[in-house]
Amino acid sequence: MPRRASNYLKTTGYDFAEDPLGQVPPERRPGRGAASNESGRYEREARLAVDDGWGALEAEEALAPLKTEVTVERPKTIITRNDSPDIPFERSINPYRGCEHGCVYCYARPTHAYMGLSPGLDFETRLFAKDGAASLLEHELSAPNYAPKVIAIGTNTDPYQPIERRHRIMRDVLEVLSKAQHPVVITTKSALCTRDIDLLAPMAAKGLARVALSVTTLDRRLARSMEPRASTPERRLEAIRQLSEAGIPTTVMVAPIIPGVTDSEIETILERAYEAGARSAGYVMLRLPLEVQDIFGQWLLENAPAKYRRVMNLMRSMREGKLYDSSWGTRMTGSGPYAGITGRRFEAAAQRLEFNQNRTRLRTDLFKAPTRPGGQMSLF
Repeated sequence: MPRRASNYLKTTGYDFAEDPLGQVPPERRPGRGAASNESGRYEREARLAVDDGWGALEAEEALAPLKTEVTVERPKTIITRNDSPDIPFERSINPYRGCEHGCVYCYARPTHAYMGLSPGLDFETRLFAKDGAASLLEHELSAPNYAPKVIAIGTNTDPYQPIERRHRIMRDVLEVLSKAQHPVVITTKSALCTRDIDLLAPMAAKGLARVALSVTTLDRRLARSMEPRASTPERRLEAIRQLSEAGIPTTVMVAPIIPGVTDSEIETILERAYEAGARSAGYVMLRLPLEVQDIFGQWLLENAPAKYRRVMNLMRSMREGKLYDSSWGTRMTGSGPYAGITGRRFEAAAQRLEFNQNRTRLRTDLFKAPTRPGGQMSLF
């Protein structure tokens, strides 16, 4: 149907999350988070699978399961600048577009529409790898006017998602940052980050590195359904332990907190993370921008249908009646009674466990710019 018709259906009460139209048969998406693959919002046409009575959908079910496809991307720059007032970093690096972890709630899903792809299954099966990222980074760090500031990695898609084992882009980027003594903060859901302890530990000893592990739930079965290709909760806690024992400052992020689904686990997650060695903690409330609303709604109806209405009502209670509000300052935490109570629960538990007692700033004064090809080497 034309894209305008698709939007018209939504504005007149058609709820894609509650209707099975467009859903891909479960046999084709084992180990995937999204249930559908609706066309991106910038496309002129929207395509939905509809049973026409001739057995077309039955034939579709016989197709092979979706496989991960990786396209090599050649960007011109690798450091992204950010000026949002409620985000604690100005620079970031994203080694990959899309994320094979398949987290059904991922706020980064809508970015795949910029590539002409679906924020649904395309986001977790059609990935882009920036294989030249390390060389670009070295070039940008060596610019005469470059002034070092902390670089955040993992702010959009996970740098340690499964394809990192083969592409090793994150490893290469870390090697450049380590050599240049440049500060970095990493956020991930993957225990693969422990592979790079040999780089991170010496950097942390100089005040150049921190790592945050996101733990959404301790329920292994729920995690398998909700974030199917991320590390299990137990492996994330073990990663916290290994990083902490190596002297790397480690943060646990209870993120996202999903109302009516994972909110009851806040205190337990913090306790387990503290036992593992984390000494900093933070949280983020579930956000449902753009297409994520339908993708998350479909997941709820498929995996926890009895909770659908309650979860969506709680989400609206935190966003002044809407499922999402992008206002700075409240988009990460929400507003209203439920959001306030949840925030106080987190703060009380974190204070009781003595999280966030010593916050140290990463250093920028040790930075040594890489030497440009053909450039003059430093005398000092």
